Parts: sequence; C-alpha cells; structure tokens
Amino acid sequence: MKIAFLVNQFPCISETFILNQITGLIDRGHTVNIYASEPSNESKIHEDVVRYDLIGRTIYYGNEKDNIPGNRVKRLRKSIHAVKSHFTKNPAAFINSMNIFKYKKQAANLKMLLKMVPFLGNGDYDVVHCHFGPNGNLAVLLKELGVFTGKIVTVFHGYDISRLPRKHGKEIYNDLFQKGDLFLPISETWKNELISMGCREDKIAVHHMGIDPKKYDFSRQRRKDRDTIKVVSIGRFVEKKGIQYGIEAMGIVMKKHNNVEYIIIGDGELRDAIEKTVSRLDLGERIRLLGWKSQEEILSCMEDADILLAPSVTSEDGDQEGIPVVLMEAMAMGLPVVSTRHSGIPELVRDHVSGFLAPERNVPVLAEIMNHCILNRDQWPVLGMAGHKEVIKNFNISMLNDRLVDVFRHLVNSKGSTAPAI
Repeated sequence: MKIAFLVNQFPCISETFILNQITGLIDRGHTVNIYASEPSNESKIHEDVVRYDLIGRTIYYGNEKDNIPGNRVKRLRKSIHAVKSHFTKNPAAFINSMNIFKYKKQAANLKMLLKMVPFLGNGDYDVVHCHFGPNGNLAVLLKELGVFTGKIVTVFHGYDISRLPRKHGKEIYNDLFQKGDLFLPISETWKNELISMGCREDKIAVHHMGIDPKKYDFSRQRRKDRDTIKVVSIGRFVEKKGIQYGIEAMGIVMKKHNNVEYIIIGDGELRDAIEKTVSRLDLGERIRLLGWKSQEEILSCMEDADILLAPSVTSEDGDQEGIPVVLMEAMAMGLPVVSTRHSGIPELVRDHVSGFLAPERNVPVLAEIMNHCILNRDQWPVLGMAGHKEVIKNFNISMLNDRLVDVFRHLVNSKGSTAPAI
C-alpha cells in the first residue's frame, strides 16, 4: 500500500509513537510519505530517522501563516506565481479551490488555493493517515479539492480532543466525522469522547500507541542492593505533564528520606517556573534537571532508575494526555510507575497491580504514594512483572502495526466506511 502520514512537526523526539508506526509500515513493505508542517526545533533526533532516511521521505508544507500572506496584494502575486508554476500538476484542484459558491470567502481571498499548493504533484494514496484531529480536517479538504485520493484515517491523541474542542467548540470536527473514513482514538476514554461529539460509533476503533518491548532491558530486573533510590520523570515542561506537582511531592518525600534522588529529563515553556520551584524547596543538589536527551540517553537513564513518576494533570485550558509512551517504556523495563487518574492512563496502569495512581494535582496523596513505594522495595518486582506483561499483551508495537496493516487493508478493500473489529 501507499500511505501518507499527515503530522505536525517532524521528527519530534517526544512523539516516538508516530515514528514507530512509520518505520513499522516501511518494514512491512509499504510505501510511506510524510507531510509535516515544519521540522522540529529539538536538538536531538531518534537514530531511526537517520537509519530509514525519513527526512528524505518528508515534505514540509509550512504553516498557514508562512504560506498565506496577510496582505491581499502579496497574496494575489503569490497565487499568480503558484498558478504559473503548478497548474499543470493538477488543473482540477486549482479550479476547485476557486469555487466561491462552495468555499465562499476562503476561495475568494485565494487562501484555499495557497493552502493546497505544497501538496500538489505527489501522487495518490491508498490511505491518508492523520495524526491529530486538525490534520484530519486538512486531509478532508485536500481530498475534496482533488489534491489526492485515499481513505482518510484520523488518530486522536490528547490536545486535539480535549483542549481544541473546548476552545473552538465541539463542532470543530463535524465535517471530518462525516467525510473521514475511520477514526482511531488511542484510548477508550477518547472513543467515548468522540461519540459524545457526534462521531458514528461504527466508524471508531480504539488503537493504542505502542513500543517495541525488545528494546527495553527487562532481564536484569530492578536491583535493590544500593542505598540510593533514583526517581525519574520524562516529558515536555508543559502544564499537563504535571512536573511541578511531582517536584512538590518529592520535596515532601525527601524530608523523610535522605537517600532519594529525583532526575527530570525534558525542557519547555515552564522551565523557569520549574527551576524556581526546585530553588524554593532548596533541593538543587537532589533534584536534577537534565534537559532533553536522545532516546538512547533516556533509555540509559531509565535503566539506572528505580521508580518512574508521571504526575499528569488536566491543564487550565483543558489539555490532556493520551496514554504517555514513557509509562509503557518504563513498564516494559519492569520499573514500578507512579502516575495519576488522568485520561487513558488507567487503561495502561492498573492501580496497586502494575503501578500506583494518585488524583490529579493532589500533592499530599502523591507524596504518600511515593513514600509507600520507596518503603516497600519488595513490591517492586511484582509491580514490574505485572507492568511488563501488560505492555507485552496490549501495547506491543509489532502486534499493533500488524493490526494497523489489517485495518488499512480492510478499509481499502471495503466499500463502506465502518470500523473493522480490532
């Protein structure tokens, strides 16, 4: 099959779940093209990006602000140049983009024309696989204009089904729900949310993101022979990751335990606030902010850790996680995990079975759970084994990619647009 991926920034080291799908489909013999708004500004990239020459497969179409001048004269000049340069690639798409009866102002001001130009001339597809709802909206528009063909599959992750509908209204995906072929929320939580927004249930199938368990060293188990206990958190420094709540909770824990270190990998817009919290607690020697690391460096750090803490919260603007991949990675290694009852996390972490879950933003309870986990080292192997089995059973990327191929084939070969049983 020929498959197009529509994504946001690429490559993005915090979105290995997309990378795992792309490389998995390539390994299975399928042709993959990637359409991304822009390159990531992260300094680290995953080694698979180089190994599979994924930049060579990527077309950067730019964001709307860069592609569509605000000045009407400049927009007209750019449109004339686009017609001269690209009209022969797809005359019908140009004519469709100027249909003012259908697209009204968007056609009259030439924004529709300029929006589609970067996608022209790259062929048709069996499947257009869109990560995040807004890219599904874009795919529907491009298909409608005649830029490409193919079944449109949209994956919903987190912000696209939590923050965006809250900001723009639940009608934001009405056209996508009608014209899209299949919707793959990454959790049952998001499936229920899609249904509540008006998406037909028979066009929805839950499809988890996953990891390759073979890449994570479970064989040595967690060693409990050293005095120092290392807790690690990994994620972007944004509100929904809850890093500040983790620091506050660890501040309480560290008053009781002198042998605990807290390592935080990541960076982002809240770095200054996080650094101030560490300074206020006077824990700079025991809480270390390491910045972003490569995937290989992250794995090394996790292998040296004893507990993974992922204190996710719903942000003030409604933004939520999906199911954090870092939890899957830690559980694959046999690490005990502590997280929150947030979004789809309870679908991965079973409380008191494969980890511990606290209420969102509840620092005292989070500290109490961390204290319990630290005091009960004998539970770590049991929790680790349960977590490892859960990842093997339900979040194994090889199994999930095989299933995704079956889903695509079913969709391409079927006349309707109902979700296959997966």
